[in-house]
Amino acid sequence: MFNIRIRPLGLVLSSAALLMAPSVGHTQGAKADARTTPAATSTPSKKGYVLANGVSYYYEIHGRGEPLLLLHGGLGSIDMFRPVLPTFVKERQVIVVDLHGHGRTALGERPIDLIDIGNDLAIVLTQLGYEKVDMLGYSFGGGAAFRLAVQHPSLVRRLVVASAPYAQDGFHPEMLPQQAAVGAAMAEQMKQTPMYISYAAVAPRPQDFPRLLDRMGELMRRPYDWSEDVKKLQMPVMLIYGDADMIRPDHIVRFYQLLGGGLRDAGWMREHMSKNRLAILPDLTHYEVFMSPLLVTTALPFLNGQSNAPSWANQVKDQR
Repeated sequence: MFNIRIRPLGLVLSSAALLMAPSVGHTQGAKADARTTPAATSTPSKKGYVLANGVSYYYEIHGRGEPLLLLHGGLGSIDMFRPVLPTFVKERQVIVVDLHGHGRTALGERPIDLIDIGNDLAIVLTQLGYEKVDMLGYSFGGGAAFRLAVQHPSLVRRLVVASAPYAQDGFHPEMLPQQAAVGAAMAEQMKQTPMYISYAAVAPRPQDFPRLLDRMGELMRRPYDWSEDVKKLQMPVMLIYGDADMIRPDHIVRFYQLLGGGLRDAGWMREHMSKNRLAILPDLTHYEVFMSPLLVTTALPFLNGQSNAPSWANQVKDQR
């Protein structure tokens, strides 16, 4: 069980759109040890490493069907998706990748940069033999998925961005100074948090954790605004957020509008319906979206090119 003294530190780190510690209330009775986590119910059919621009990326492939690339949040790993992975695998072949410096993928000497990671992932997919995939990225992974879609659009059929902004000012303003504080000085205090424990369990060099914090802090202090890149996306895009997310609601709406959604009424026959989608999941914070069953049930119909919208005309027809 986490000590209450850890909680402010967790809040500081969570502001960075990373995977952070759940609140103390959510961890009552839980053991803060990655080794006690229940075994995954999905076994990879293939796993290994792919070298891309000097970074050796760890990957796993699960299941069969149309390929779906899942990208985890910051200070996390592919293990973040273990609670929901089996549900995705029922319908898809799922590719999961430990992003640069995370999980089983070593940090090395290169800075962590989402634009670079987007280019790296294109190499990983190509080396694994994929010509086109669907993608779902959460938080830090949402930024990586976005950059891959912008920089290598021919590789992406459909894109889901979960709990990630398109610009630095998309975070609630109190988050920005907390992001700026992330660095190696926090490492020792974090030894009992799930971020460190899960990292140390699988990282090739657990002693790199302070350096990882420094690199992520550098990334988060770097201003960016990708609004013009949002407009370039031609594939269908879905945005998913918690209703208590760290991303500002007005930023979320603006993201959707930049994609062409929410600009007018869809019309009686859906004739003005955008191909893009927006979902706000109830009763969820940024730190819970990635492991919620709602993420799967919301994203899969879109990723499968399906619509669950009811028809009033059909309802009336059935009453005749």
